[in-house]
Amino acid sequence: MPRKQREKSGTGIYHVMMRGINHQDIFEDRGDYWKFLKLLHMQAHPEDKQGHALQPHIVVYAYCLMSNHVHLLVREQEEGLIAPIKSIAISYAQYFNYKYEHSGQLFQDRFKSEAVNDMAYFVTLLRYIHQNPVAAGIATTVGSYTWSSWCEYDEDKVCAVPVCTTAHVLNRIPRKELAELVNDPLPKALNILDFNNEMERRVTDEKARQYLTQLLEGNSASVLQHYDKEKRNIIVRQLKAFGASIRQISRLTGVSEGIVRNIR
Repeated sequence: MPRKQREKSGTGIYHVMMRGINHQDIFEDRGDYWKFLKLLHMQAHPEDKQGHALQPHIVVYAYCLMSNHVHLLVREQEEGLIAPIKSIAISYAQYFNYKYEHSGQLFQDRFKSEAVNDMAYFVTLLRYIHQNPVAAGIATTVGSYTWSSWCEYDEDKVCAVPVCTTAHVLNRIPRKELAELVNDPLPKALNILDFNNEMERRVTDEKARQYLTQLLEGNSASVLQHYDKEKRNIIVRQLKAFGASIRQISRLTGVSEGIVRNIR
């Protein structure tokens, strides 16, 4: 079946989503988040070999990096949207695969995008993207989450890797009003592009441990290492489906992160 053609935006602005294949984590530590931001910065603020600024490949208004997916609010430039996003995905996948001795595809198929054709929806997405960690239950406030672009809009914060063109937004919405909007929770029932509208699920170590004990019929986690490969892999898949991260599963079971990551 041929792929559905991307909807063309009349404004050149798009909401973009990239997700790890099979919901797997694409960020394991702080260095991974920094690497992705640096790649995003190279597309938004490219330079020649002498360090002179070049025309941007994309203009970034907002971003949020979650453990297994990424939200971007961007405007395409002359070369379009696909080339710069694809460049980021390829470069990051090469970095990740080398660092973690991972083989195969990292991101799920091609990235998803939706056209943003009016200011009202633009503002809704600006709020939605920054509220993602709060809605997912991994941050208590928008400002407390490290890996979003809100640090570039908040005067009290400093971003080590500035990516966004904030002036375009602040020229239309005063900073105080924007802060009020972004911190005002959106209703849950919104028709916004997401992967099946699923918020990232995070489970505590304790819940993951309890579920593992249930899967092992009351036995300690150490017995998993004595299971045959097929039986072990079934348990790992069940833990992944439950919402446990690769790092959690490795920590709780003693199975290496590389093996856990490759079990699909």
